[in-house]
Amino acid sequence: MQTDSLETYIRERLQQRKVLLMTHAVVGYPSLEANWQMLEIMQEAGVDLVELQMPFSEPIADGPLFVKANEEALRNGIRWQDYFGLLRRASDTFDFPVLMMGYVNTAFRMGYAAFCERLRDSGGSGFIIPDLPVEEFGELWKPSEKHHLSPIMLCTPTSTDKRLQEICEHANGFVYCVARKGVTGKTTELDVGVTEFLQRCRKLTSVPLGLGFGLSQPEHLKTLHGHVEVAIVGSALLRSWEAGGAEQYRTHLMLLAEARG
Repeated sequence: MQTDSLETYIRERLQQRKVLLMTHAVVGYPSLEANWQMLEIMQEAGVDLVELQMPFSEPIADGPLFVKANEEALRNGIRWQDYFGLLRRASDTFDFPVLMMGYVNTAFRMGYAAFCERLRDSGGSGFIIPDLPVEEFGELWKPSEKHHLSPIMLCTPTSTDKRLQEICEHANGFVYCVARKGVTGKTTELDVGVTEFLQRCRKLTSVPLGLGFGLSQPEHLKTLHGHVEVAIVGSALLRSWEAGGAEQYRTHLMLLAEARG
C-alpha cells in the first residue's frame, strides 16, 4: 500500500497495538524470489511497515551481515529497475507502506527530483538515507514534499541537543532513533541510556519515534511499550532466514509480531 501521510497511518495503527513493527529486506539477497517469500511472511504476520534496501557497494551504516547481503545482491545483478519493480509489486499487493532504504549516492546519481518521482511512481511512501545528514538534504526537500514522500531522519545518543532539535524540526513520518552508535546488527540492551535518549527526542518532537539498530527479541519490543511508536528489526530476521530458511524466519517474525501488544 501507499500512503500520503505516514504519520497518520502510524497513529491509526497505534489504536490497535502498543508498538508497531517495521522490518527490512535487502533487495536481491538471497534472491528476488526469496525477497517475495519474506514479504509474504511479513504480510502473514501483519507487519506494520517495511523498508526495502537498495543494494550499494559501500553500505557504511550496515554491519557484516548486511554488507554481505549488499555485495551478493550486486553480484546477482540487481539493478535499479529490479529494485523499483519489486517495490511496485509489493506496494500493489500488501497492506503495509514500503520505505526505500539506501545510500545517498543512488539518489544523487539518479538526480534528486527523478529519484523522488520514481520512488513515488513505484509505490514508495518515504525513504531512509543514513549517510545523508539533515543539513545536507538541500534539494531533496522540495521533490520529497511534491511527491508526498516522508524523508525519515536518523538521530543517535551522541547527537547534541542542537542537532537533535534540527533533526526533529524536519521530521516527517517518524524519527529513526539509533539505539547505539555504530553499525547495525549487534544486540542492543535497552538500558537507562536508551531511555534517556528517547526522552530527549520526545521533548523535541511530536512525531512518532522509531527505535532500531540491534533489536532482535520479543522481549525488546515489550520493553519499548510506552517509549516509542515503532520498533525496527532487520539483522536478526535475516540471521533467522540464513539459519533456517522461511520456516525459522516465519517463527521468529510471528513471535515479534505478537510482542507488539
